[in-house]
Amino acid sequence: MSQEAADGVSRASGTGRSARHLDEVDRRILDELVRDGRTSVRTLAERIHISRTNAYARVERLLRDGVITGFRAQVAPEAAGLGTSAYMALTIEQNTWREVSAELAQVRYVEHVALLSGEHDVLALVRTPDNATLRYVVLDRVQRIAGVLSTRSWLVFEEFDGTQSPWQ
Repeated sequence: MSQEAADGVSRASGTGRSARHLDEVDRRILDELVRDGRTSVRTLAERIHISRTNAYARVERLLRDGVITGFRAQVAPEAAGLGTSAYMALTIEQNTWREVSAELAQVRYVEHVALLSGEHDVLALVRTPDNATLRYVVLDRVQRIAGVLSTRSWLVFEEFDGTQSPWQ
């Protein structure tokens, strides 16, 4: 039995095929790159104790397989002028997810959107400079999207990343 099966975790991708198994070296590469996406292949190889050629080939494979989807800077929202954050739950008309998600993707200040099961259909993380802009995003932009029936918002007072995530 594979480790994924033993853990009850499926690693299926959206294409209907199983994703490539990540071994311990792959996981260590991911750990290092999550900590510092600017790490050079040379430094990566030294930290993990593998050759530069092996490190380069593995990073290229992780990129090609879609395990690594890109490299970016992590921005502190408040320091960047986005001091008001809120989670916004949306209830939408049945079968409008594609249209609603396409519209939400175009709304400034919407950072993350997820399709849900349960009481609400969609959850979005919104980061704005102030409450007035948050009000505009929710009432003037999102609630006017065709297919959105209702919204419910929760202001974020404080947030942090979990320490037990496999990639933190």
